[in-house]
Amino acid sequence: MRVLVTGHNGYIGCVMTPMICAAGHEVVGLDSNLFRDFNLAPVTVDFPELQLDIRDIQPKHLAGFEAVIHLAALSNDALSNLNPEVTQEINYAASVYLAQVAKDAGVERFLFSSSCSIYGKAGDDLVSETAAIEAITPYTISKDRVEREVAKLACDAFSPTFLRNATAYGVSPCHSFDLVLNNLVAWAYATGCVLIKSDGSPWRPTVHIEDISRAFLAALEAPREAIHNQAFNVGRDEDNYSVRELAEIVRDGVPGSRIEYAEGGLPDARSYRVDFTKIRRLLPAYRPEWTVHRGVEQLYSAYRSAGVVVDDFEGSRFKRIAHVKELIANGRLDNSLRWTAAAKTMEMA
Repeated sequence: MRVLVTGHNGYIGCVMTPMICAAGHEVVGLDSNLFRDFNLAPVTVDFPELQLDIRDIQPKHLAGFEAVIHLAALSNDALSNLNPEVTQEINYAASVYLAQVAKDAGVERFLFSSSCSIYGKAGDDLVSETAAIEAITPYTISKDRVEREVAKLACDAFSPTFLRNATAYGVSPCHSFDLVLNNLVAWAYATGCVLIKSDGSPWRPTVHIEDISRAFLAALEAPREAIHNQAFNVGRDEDNYSVRELAEIVRDGVPGSRIEYAEGGLPDARSYRVDFTKIRRLLPAYRPEWTVHRGVEQLYSAYRSAGVVVDDFEGSRFKRIAHVKELIANGRLDNSLRWTAAAKTMEMA
């Protein structure tokens, strides 16, 4: 297929697009490159790409595509809380508009990167795709709203699919230290302290970004009847962990590290255990390969090779909210998170 991947230069996109290409599909990327400086490793792109804000998509950009994989978004709670109105503009309104334009252009498949975090305060019970949605942050509210609105566009010629990813982890060229396992390993390597910022009790289902990519590829290639207007939790049942359990795995995987709790750490309202039966049943081509233990090894090795220090993941180099605030302060982004004329001039210089 000819596939448009939005957010192809992001944390997941950098890993997913080579996998889609390797499977024989023709990929075109689209990204505003908000985090173009987040390079833990060199990024090599050998397919066409558009530097474009998702809010500026036009019908001409969708011509000739058979599928869209929509990853682009403000991608965590801290960043989405910065300006909830802009979050809804980017994550919700632009996503629904993209789906409508894709449908009008004759795109047959629309794969939306959603999140298991929409289950919010589910507690200890395993939740399936039919469970009640408890979206409690601007980020999760936007994901839920997109699913609801894009589902209404489904028809014989347009098949949306909603992939609700568990909490991602793993090494990416455009790395994210904001995710729980990535962050715990970073603290352990840089300081010897596996720092838990809550009371450790919240449940977090986890999944490696390569396995998220495998899920998208399986959905892209699946029979239409298996994926048409369906939501799928992406992950494995055995990878539901509490934050405390994840910290213990990190402690055991990073030599000389110990667990500590941040002062004032409180229970996190976001706590959910997720049932992944449906994706196993309807997408048998989805075969996840990673475990959290292997993921810790991969992360520890990458951080050691890069010589990661605390300022890298707590400062503006790799922390998304700090990076965006710095870009705004320096006049490179405006308050709507669009590149300014000054930033474009600097890029051309």
